[in-house]
Amino acid sequence: MYKAIIIDDEKMARTLLEGMLYEYHKDVEVVDSCKDLPNGVKSIRKHKPDLVFLDIEMPGHSGLELLDFFDEQEVTFSIIFVTAYNQYAINALRLSAVDYLLKPVDVKELAESINRFKQHENNDNYNALKQNLTTQIPSKIAIHTVGSVKFIDLNDILFFKADGAYSQIVLKNKQTITTSKGLKYYEDLLSNTEQFFRCHKSYIVNTKSVVEYIKSDGGSLLMEGDFNVGLSTDKSDELLKRMGQ
Repeated sequence: MYKAIIIDDEKMARTLLEGMLYEYHKDVEVVDSCKDLPNGVKSIRKHKPDLVFLDIEMPGHSGLELLDFFDEQEVTFSIIFVTAYNQYAINALRLSAVDYLLKPVDVKELAESINRFKQHENNDNYNALKQNLTTQIPSKIAIHTVGSVKFIDLNDILFFKADGAYSQIVLKNKQTITTSKGLKYYEDLLSNTEQFFRCHKSYIVNTKSVVEYIKSDGGSLLMEGDFNVGLSTDKSDELLKRMGQ
């Protein structure tokens, strides 16, 4: 039996979510339902839940501030964030591989989130989330590999390269990580950052690591570490604009 706490300022939202859990997830017991973050923090310390359903946008405190109330070793619970549409918050959650549900909560999506919770409990996600929320520019990205999720500093990435349905991520130390996500996934994930640019159908580059734009032979980019990547002819002007040229 998993113990759960719901933290949401909307009474109706709390009631509906608790009802869904009671109806469809008998192994998840809601031990408390809290209307704000201070009461939620007290309840977590008292009940020591396995899972917290946490609204992001609440009066007084954002749900994203919950992690500020606990030391790293105290975060023994998993969090499923519940939010109305907020692009900045959602992008930070996605970059950090932290689970979330959009309001109104859908029964099928709730089931998928609970299944992910049962399969994976990784507090590194929250460490990455805290870093990504401290600035408008994210600092880390969650990389899904076959057997794990790695958290990589964005500044350590040279480029992403398409590899069929997968992607290869080449780092500044010349290490290559194969990820189970396609290039389009990372293009969408990094769309709010100026630092990364889809320069070719097979490449996304870290513009801070571009050393030279080579115009001959159709165009290419020389990256740090002497890597050469393709540049589509229709992307050259946009790349130069991004790099202040």
